[in-house]
Amino acid sequence: MKKLIALMAAALVSASVYAGEFPDISMQEVKAASAARTAVIIDANSPSSYQAGHVPGALSWAEIKGDLAAKLPADKNTLIIAYCGNPHCGAYAQAAKAVEKLGYTNVKHMAAGIDGWNEAKMPTESAK
Repeated sequence: MKKLIALMAAALVSASVYAGEFPDISMQEVKAASAARTAVIIDANSPSSYQAGHVPGALSWAEIKGDLAAKLPADKNTLIIAYCGNPHCGAYAQAAKAVEKLGYTNVKHMAAGIDGWNEAKMPTESAK
């Protein structure tokens, strides 16, 4: 029983540290940035999820990760927003870390993910 409690505590601590690695951004802020085209938005969901519906203007991580530097603006202060499925999904972190490694300093995470976005009835677009 002690081992189970210790394991659960360790998982909780690591999850909370992991979740806070990049600052959160609200869906309303993402919607505004999407409409104004003032940020690069990266959808880290599967290609089929991306094709079904994503935040307008979002790039598919699966499609851009091989040539990431070429897909991003020269200004390293540009707002970069990464998201995946929901608050429990950690797939966004791969994209966010890759962008950060390239020197971008304004990287944020939409923790609600596409599930929260859809539940809030925010606009989506499907892949072309």
